Parts: sequence; C-alpha cells; structure tokens
Amino acid sequence: MSAQLDALTAQVAQNTSVEGSAIQLLTNLGTQLTAVSAQLAAAGADTAALDGIRTTLATSQAALAAAITANTPAAPPSTV
Repeated sequence: MSAQLDALTAQVAQNTSVEGSAIQLLTNLGTQLTAVSAQLAAAGADTAALDGIRTTLATSQAALAAAITANTPAAPPSTV
C-alpha cells in the first residue's frame, strides 16, 4: 500500500506542476500578445485579429484554471 501511495503522491505532484506550467504558459503568451498588439497599434496597424487571439488565450487560461480548481479536492483536515 505504501508504494501505491508514494506513486499516487508523485503523480499528483507531477500533474500539479504540469497544470501550473500550462496556466503560466498561456498567461505569458497573453502578455506577449498584448505587447505586440500595442506596438502594432502604435504603428497604425489593425490589431483586431491579434486581439481576438489574445482573448481566446485568456479564455483558455481561465477555463483551465477553473477546471483545475473545480477538480482539486480540498486538503483533508490535519490530524496532528
């Protein structure tokens, strides 16, 4: 049983790290798109398509974060 618990604990830690990385990636991409959009707008370019992509990324990031939160059980109360 201990080996199974250790394996499960390791898998949860890995999933948490991967999920956090995915959220951070989407956040960083959104930040970069915002900067590029501002530069293009300053140059007089139409940024509507880029702004749409940025909005889609923000929506994906929020959905991923919400799904992770919704499907993460609360920590059990401490018995110590």
